[in-house]
Amino acid sequence: MDWMLKDLAEGVPQTRHVIVLSADGLRMAQHGTETDTADRLAAACAGLQSLAGAVAAELPHSQGRMRLVVIEMDGGFFYLMAAGAGAYLAVLADEGVDAGLMGQRMRDLVARIGEHLSSPPRSEGRTA
Repeated sequence: MDWMLKDLAEGVPQTRHVIVLSADGLRMAQHGTETDTADRLAAACAGLQSLAGAVAAELPHSQGRMRLVVIEMDGGFFYLMAAGAGAYLAVLADEGVDAGLMGQRMRDLVARIGEHLSSPPRSEGRTA
């Protein structure tokens, strides 16, 4: 999966970090970042996807799932996209990023490999 994340990062100028995480905030893959940074971002993403789901549940015809969160902040943008059952694709980019191109490339990546990005739910009481 690393080469696919690298392709996204190198295909959209100004991309800093690309992370794939499970719904509970565990890093599954990364590109362009150190492991500690990726772990912190993945944990923060778990909270964001949960909050976005709570807001989505307030819409009359929503099933309470978030599809995309975009946050603009000083210095850049943060993107969080649903990417398969229980998995998410997160990108942190500088302020000069082409937002339309980023969204398109993220959607393309998720469409191509969404089933590979899935994270099955953990089973309670079972160990590997």
